[in-house]
Amino acid sequence: MKTAIDLSSLLQLPLFQSLTGEELQYLRAGSRHIICPKSSYLYELDMESDNMYVLEKGIVKIGTYASDGREVLKAVCHPLTLFGELGLVGETHRQEFAKTLQADTQVLAIPIAAFRTLMRSNHGLCLRVLDQIGNRLLQVERRMESLIFQDARTRIIQFLKESASNRGRRVGFEWLFKHSLTQQDIANITGTSRQTVTSVLNELRKENLIHFNRRSILIRDLANLA
Repeated sequence: MKTAIDLSSLLQLPLFQSLTGEELQYLRAGSRHIICPKSSYLYELDMESDNMYVLEKGIVKIGTYASDGREVLKAVCHPLTLFGELGLVGETHRQEFAKTLQADTQVLAIPIAAFRTLMRSNHGLCLRVLDQIGNRLLQVERRMESLIFQDARTRIIQFLKESASNRGRRVGFEWLFKHSLTQQDIANITGTSRQTVTSVLNELRKENLIHFNRRSILIRDLANLA
């Protein structure tokens, strides 16, 4: 389903803030505003890297597959996140998938070719692309360090802390954040198993450090969560 395109959300992202009004309109001419149902793929492995996406509403998970077929999640995207941008720096076919986690997920699909045309004349835009890709690489590096140097409990707790800090709502000493992830999704993000996630969450609840249900997690005291 397509709707009228509103590019105002782009101006909230650093990558697009060096564009002129004329350049924004150029992107608008070729972009598509798409509404997707839950559990649909925006792209899959080996598909052509012809668009990048701005998430306007909903949640999207980015991942790949292990040799045994298990999902390995690289990121969980929330509104005002840019993803699928590796085509800007030479990716021709997808090395990962992007799948929606909520109904009526809204994205803006921007053609890679159109954006690269702007990069040829806008040097400030090129620098912002380098920053974008550099930040992505730093995130991958931090995750690799976490997998190597932290045990499963620590990785799960770190995921809870980052989720609360980035998207949570603070009430006194407590932090509440809502999500659309299954415990298997959390396991795929933290490089653990679903059984380990269940065990750690139950331990933390028994220690009165968190309370959780299927759609939200309440952290009693973020500073003391360990």
